[in-house]
Amino acid sequence: MSSTYDWDLIERLLHEVQNSAGHSFTPRPYAEQHAAAQAADGQPVPDLDHLKARACDYEKLLLERGYIKSRSEEEGGNGENFVLTEHGSRLLSLIDSSIPGFEHPRQVLDEQADALDPDTFDEVASTTQIAGGAVQ
Repeated sequence: MSSTYDWDLIERLLHEVQNSAGHSFTPRPYAEQHAAAQAADGQPVPDLDHLKARACDYEKLLLERGYIKSRSEEEGGNGENFVLTEHGSRLLSLIDSSIPGFEHPRQVLDEQADALDPDTFDEVASTTQIAGGAVQ
């Protein structure tokens, strides 16, 4: 059985982590903003309560699996915000929708049993097919 992730939502959360210095990381409002952006783009919007719960689950998963970590006080940390780890930065560079060809890495990740398993992610992220976010 494979795990399918909402890469758009994960991308949103990772961008928010990047910008969270000095304020708390709050996944539920980010999910609301994500839903509003989807609606503005004319995309169907999933159940908001489900989306908020998923955002909280993703925050926990990203933290437990080492894609994000607590931000130090020197970096604007307040005990409730994060920074991207090397894994988190690599993940964001693979799934970032502002980079041409981002669909292919997401497709390759979706083909894995669990793309966010750290060992699986390392293996996939290092393959030449998606290194640099494009087909080689």
